Amino acid sequence: MNLEQARFNMIEQQIRPWDVLDTSILSLLAAVKREDFVPAEHRGQALMDLEIPLGGGRSLPAPRVEARLVQDLNLSKTDNVLHIGAVTGYVTALIAHKAQRVVGLDASAELVAAARTNLRKAGISNAEVQQHDGTQGFAGKAPYDAILLTGSVAKVPQELLDQLKVGGRLLAVVGNEPVMQAVLYTRVAANQFSSQNLFDTVLPRLPGFAEGTRFTF
Repeated sequence: MNLEQARFNMIEQQIRPWDVLDTSILSLLAAVKREDFVPAEHRGQALMDLEIPLGGGRSLPAPRVEARLVQDLNLSKTDNVLHIGAVTGYVTALIAHKAQRVVGLDASAELVAAARTNLRKAGISNAEVQQHDGTQGFAGKAPYDAILLTGSVAKVPQELLDQLKVGGRLLAVVGNEPVMQAVLYTRVAANQFSSQNLFDTVLPRLPGFAEGTRFTF
């Protein structure tokens, strides 16, 4: 397989058509080698338009979904970011290139170990990954400019929203199969939040998050 041709095809045929048009994101996708963040047995599928199984009901989202989520979080180099659902560290790596620092969380000890190894091999020094399910956030490094959940939830816990700075954003895939939406929440004041539905997609549930009705303000 010609990986660079496959990477070009991923960006031009999968990701651009999904409204990922930010040139800095597209350049980042070309630079960060996704195949280095997938299990060895799935390396040949790393640049394909599919979810990659990781065992235990976990998976890597399709590249177009990862790219759209990172783009729509609208990160800057001064941002302190929390990433829930770090799995193997790929999206954490993308965030690290766009932000000042990122804390990744995952419920699986095995995936946390893989993510730490992958990030170290990629030379990324402004990211850390901790073993937590993320339902309570990670107060020790709060407040955050941005929080990203790369997995779905039935509702966004208030504890996560409360860890945002005023002006901070939280992006999550919210709902129940077969209808889910990527929703961007913004903390507009100390006790006031807004929400914007961005696009439809479906992701597996994040471990530990309760089922229930969709979060409303």
